[in-house]
Amino acid sequence: MSTYIAAIDQGTTSSRCIVFDHGGAIVSVAQKEHRQIFPKPGWVEHDAEEIWANVLDVVHGALQKASLTVHDLAAVGITNQRETTLVWDKATGRPVHNAIVWQDTRTDQLVKELGEQNRFRDKCGLPLATYFSGPKVRWLLDHVDGLRDRGERGEVLFGTMDTWLIWKLTGRHVTDVTNASRTMLMNLETLDWDDELVDAIGVPRAMLPEIRSSAEVYGTATGTLEGVPVASALGDQQAALFGQTCYSPGEGKCTYGTGSFLLVNTGDKPVVSENGLLTTVGYKIGDQPAAYALEGAIAVTGALVQWFRDKMGLIGSAPEIETLARSVEDNGGAYFVPAFSGLFAPHWRSDARGVIAGLTGYIDKGHIARAVLEATAWQTREVVDAMNADSGVELTTLKVDGGMTANNLLMGFLSDVLDVPVVRPIVAETTCLGAAYAAGLAVGYWSDTETLRENWHKAAEWLPTMDARTRDKGYRKWKKAVERTVGWIDEDDNDE
Repeated sequence: MSTYIAAIDQGTTSSRCIVFDHGGAIVSVAQKEHRQIFPKPGWVEHDAEEIWANVLDVVHGALQKASLTVHDLAAVGITNQRETTLVWDKATGRPVHNAIVWQDTRTDQLVKELGEQNRFRDKCGLPLATYFSGPKVRWLLDHVDGLRDRGERGEVLFGTMDTWLIWKLTGRHVTDVTNASRTMLMNLETLDWDDELVDAIGVPRAMLPEIRSSAEVYGTATGTLEGVPVASALGDQQAALFGQTCYSPGEGKCTYGTGSFLLVNTGDKPVVSENGLLTTVGYKIGDQPAAYALEGAIAVTGALVQWFRDKMGLIGSAPEIETLARSVEDNGGAYFVPAFSGLFAPHWRSDARGVIAGLTGYIDKGHIARAVLEATAWQTREVVDAMNADSGVELTTLKVDGGMTANNLLMGFLSDVLDVPVVRPIVAETTCLGAAYAAGLAVGYWSDTETLRENWHKAAEWLPTMDARTRDKGYRKWKKAVERTVGWIDEDDNDE
């Protein structure tokens, strides 16, 4: 049996390849950044050919670093930046336009024309927004000469970045259910393209990829990975959920970076959110039923620590905030709501702006530092409460990854306000690990998900110690502070 599994992580700013062994440990890593192209305000593009060249480079680099060849690989898996949209010529393989990146807002007017925000939510689990792939394809069809006619004839192909890489590696035009669930074109119940959605958004069916599971052999690679089965695809946040072995309803993970993404496994039925969350496919392993998830996005978490460092100058480096926050016993009654560009889940208030509430003469920079850290925990609590209300499944454990998890004070406080254990794994590269796990299951490298659970080892765990009265009082005050953030933006403020 081949000894290793490789995972390609095609991200927003870079592409990586990580090689894992049977224990889920990292053997080697290679990474390369690609250009961010900004043709107009609000527009963000990537050169898909550059990304493909970089992917080949990092695959070669990761193998070389560990003195491996393709014969040492049992399979390769793919995880990717979600919603980024590409159309290419079926005959030549050349993109007809740069990829339109998930952050791009050029479809704003189109989204408004398509109707009320929740028009398609019952079918696809998503609100109408510029974020998703469907409107981006429609924009390309409307703005690239002759593209719609070519799409109707099946001469051009649509895909997200997983589809592009699978096509380049194997020649097959497929996507997986997790990426398809971010297009606004897939029905969450049937796990297939939905005629009503496809027609309403205006995308020819002939250009859509086949939707497959997240873990199966899509084809055998040619070129650099000659002969290696390409055996998994998952969007990056779903891959992290899978890499964190959140295989039972109620198990969730949160990735703490600049902002944060919290996903909770809700089992084998999609739960349509009443509380501003996204319904998405968590993963689907071969012929097994799909596992669904609820997703909540928090806009400002690590970015608040960066603001505290760079704009306030109260610390010299991000880790120093923990030392400063530990210089006081508590927040002194101060609460910081970082609504720098409005409030995201579960509020969705674009008129909100940040506040520090509860200031008195007693407050010093230590109290503010503590309030900065606590803001991440309280925001997570709001999203978890929304998830519990939507799903009827109580969060049992929160598995965490990302840069902020190095902050022990924050992780302990997070456990206190959620009243559940918070656990950080030894292998922090959970996105790549999830893609590797799914690929390994597809080819029998790992036998089942129980084996993967045994691979998962915690590096640290925090258990709640706060009493319920203190927790409830703190949460009430946080909610009062949140109320102070809304209504700050008047219509004439937009003229600035």
